[in-house]
Amino acid sequence: MSPSQPLRGVVPPVCTPLDASGDVDTVSLTRHVEHLVSGGVHGLFALGSSSEVAFLTDRQREVTLRTVVEAAAGRVPVLAGVIDMTTPRVLVHARAARDAGADALVATAPFYARTHPVEIAGHFRTLRSRVDLPLYAYDLPVSVHSKLSVALLGELAEDGTLAGLKDSSGDEGGLRRLLVRLGGRHGRADGPAPAFSILTGSELTVDAALLAGADGVVPGLGNVDPAGYVRLYDAVRGGDLDGAVREQERLVELFGMVDAGPEDAMGRNSSAIGAFKHALRLLGVFAEGTTAAPQVQLGDASVALVEERLRGAGLLPVR
Repeated sequence: MSPSQPLRGVVPPVCTPLDASGDVDTVSLTRHVEHLVSGGVHGLFALGSSSEVAFLTDRQREVTLRTVVEAAAGRVPVLAGVIDMTTPRVLVHARAARDAGADALVATAPFYARTHPVEIAGHFRTLRSRVDLPLYAYDLPVSVHSKLSVALLGELAEDGTLAGLKDSSGDEGGLRRLLVRLGGRHGRADGPAPAFSILTGSELTVDAALLAGADGVVPGLGNVDPAGYVRLYDAVRGGDLDGAVREQERLVELFGMVDAGPEDAMGRNSSAIGAFKHALRLLGVFAEGTTAAPQVQLGDASVALVEERLRGAGLLPVR
C-alpha cells in the first residue's frame, strides 16, 4: 500500500469460520481468502464486525489475522481491525497486527466511556505515532456510541494521521459532506486533496456512494458475492450507470438473507452473520455455519431462506 495513493475498490470484511466447538477453522479461512481474491477484490479487512472481532479471544484474533495474511500472500493488502475499548488495549492489538504482517490498521473511537472529540483525536494520533502503519478510522456509532464528525475526520485526514475511513455510520449526508470537504469527485480548487480513502460500509447504496466520490466499499455481503461487488465497482468506474444500478439491485435482493433468522428468537447481528456463514457453507467455502457465542445459531428454516436467496441471485443453480 502506497501512502501517497488512496486505497480503492472492494475490500470485504472477512468472515471468520469457526468449527463446531468455536475454534477458528483455518482450513476454511484459507479457502475463503481464495474465494475473495479469485472474485477480484482489491483488499481484505480482517477482524472487522463481520469477522466477529468483538467475540474473539486475543489468541483467536492472532490466528485469524496470521491465516489471512499468509493466504493473501501479498496479492492484495490486508487491513487489520484493532478494535477495543481503550487506547492501551488497541495498541496491544496494533503491535500484534504489525508483527503478523498486516498492511494497515483499522480502529474505532474508544468506547465504553463516552469520549470527547479531543480524546478521540488523541487516540488516533497516539496509535499512528506508536505503530508505523497506515491507520483507517472505522465510524460505527451504533456500537461505540461516538459519531466521528466531518470536522474531526477532515482534520485527521489533512494532518496525515488517518489514511482513510470505513463509514458504517448510516449518515449518508455526513458522508457526502466529508467527500465535498476533501475534494469531492473532481478535486479541490485550492490545491490537492489529501491521499485519503473513503470506503462506504453500506452494501445497499454503493452505486450512489461511488458516484458521489467514495473510493470503494467494505461490504459484509461481499463475503458471499465478491464478484458481484467488483462488477458493481467496475461498472461505476467505467461509466456504465445502468449496469451499476442493475447489479446493485440484484445485491439488494441477495442482502435480504440477513433477515433469515426470526426476530423473536435472535438478534439481528446473529441473523446476519449466521446468514453469511451458512451462505458460504452452501457455496462450499466454509465447513460449518457456526457463529461465536453467545449468538444464537440459525435453524434449518432460516438456512433454507438463505439458500433461496442464493438461488435467486444466481449463485446456486435453480431447482
